[in-house]
Amino acid sequence: MTVTDPHTPADLAAEDRAGAFPPGFAWGAATAAYQIEGAAAEDGRTPSIWDTFSHTPGKVANGDTGDTAVDHYHRFREDVRMMADLGLTAYRFSLSWPRIQPTGRGPAVERGLDFYRALADELLAHGITPVATLYHWDLPQELEDAGGWPNRETAYRFAEYAGLAAEALGDRIGIWTTLNEPWCSAFLGYASGVHAPGRTDPGDSLRAAHHLNLGHGLAVGALRAALPASARLAVSLNLHAVRPHSPHPGDLEAARRIEAVGNRIWTSPMFKGRYDEDLLADTAHLVDWDALVQPGDLAEISRPLDLLGLNYYNPTLVSSVENAENLPRHDGHGESSFSPWPGADDVAFHLAPGEVTAMNWPIDPTGLSDSLIALHREFGLPLMVTENGAAFEDTVSADGSVHDPERAAYVKGHLGAVSDAIAAGADVRGYFLWSLMDNFEWAYGYEKRFGIVHVDYDTLVRTPKTSARWYSEAIRTGRLDHGIPSA
Repeated sequence: MTVTDPHTPADLAAEDRAGAFPPGFAWGAATAAYQIEGAAAEDGRTPSIWDTFSHTPGKVANGDTGDTAVDHYHRFREDVRMMADLGLTAYRFSLSWPRIQPTGRGPAVERGLDFYRALADELLAHGITPVATLYHWDLPQELEDAGGWPNRETAYRFAEYAGLAAEALGDRIGIWTTLNEPWCSAFLGYASGVHAPGRTDPGDSLRAAHHLNLGHGLAVGALRAALPASARLAVSLNLHAVRPHSPHPGDLEAARRIEAVGNRIWTSPMFKGRYDEDLLADTAHLVDWDALVQPGDLAEISRPLDLLGLNYYNPTLVSSVENAENLPRHDGHGESSFSPWPGADDVAFHLAPGEVTAMNWPIDPTGLSDSLIALHREFGLPLMVTENGAAFEDTVSADGSVHDPERAAYVKGHLGAVSDAIAAGADVRGYFLWSLMDNFEWAYGYEKRFGIVHVDYDTLVRTPKTSARWYSEAIRTGRLDHGIPSA
């Protein structure tokens, strides 16, 4: 999605807008297995690429790992009660592939499935809809050793795993997401190397992208075969709200290139059954697309979905090289001498003006409303915001409370953007705040806190923050016009 005439931050909807959310709107929060579960070697679970990556010196801040994380594996009942206390109506979590199917091959392990059965049952008992994501980046290490996502066979292994999970859990879980942010899996994992498995081959990253697409399509087929007809299937994409730095033709071309490899590399094959010619031309020097895309692949990839999930944090501001000095790459995707943008290495990324989060990500809710409206107009699918949230420097008060008005204001502004999109006609069915609680934030380790619930990493005590109280009131009333609680 390229936005050529964006709003300015001053144009944001009024702070006191009431908002209008449809009946049955899902008020949720989201997490991922490796970030919260812990129990990394319990009940048959084998290492994933993130276990290997986090245990490799220098890859994760402070040498942090997800070995324990926030111990959700043992504390899930407490966590579900906390969700219920907040009033959540839905909870999006990911299944750990190596917990369900160690090594990525063979039969499922019942002990791993039992955890997710118990979690789903606990959610349902508290009136919370479980929403499962099959893949949130934890590829079994043995599959990476066999080539990982650049290897076509991984797509078939993923479909097999999807079928196992659906057969075991389909009586409890009615909403399924295949992939979470495949852009990150392909390009941060195999191009820039800032995410697991830490490889830096642009050709392999494009091969990974196609095989993630293929794995998605094959998994949709496996899910449809195993799940009740009432089940709803989705994918969660971190589509970039691309904005050119100026109307200069070079900047417009830069935006086109980023939009192609950032967005259309997923949406065109998934929803139109093709890879766009400009993307193929941009990347032809890196991969042989004719050999990569085999007969029948695009038909598999474009199997129909019921929902489209959007993960949004900030817009992406780009320019051509001639309009930038020293080729800045403020793209928000980590520091690396290798680019995560194959075929677009010569594009400059700029930090948008205005306030930023602790991740140095610009705060601009208009990118969310613009993206939702654009997706509605182009694809016409029901939409869900499957991730949206912010990291800030939280401070624990002497009484143990955590006052985070910045995060509450961020959530309020972005829910306002969702309301704006709904008012403009977009069919948005739910909002999942990232994240329910502080956790292992990938290569940042435990340095960055996204949760609306604070976690003391020494004691693992959970404490809802001010933002949790604000969000709880929004859920209760379906409105956004209440103030942010004082400390």
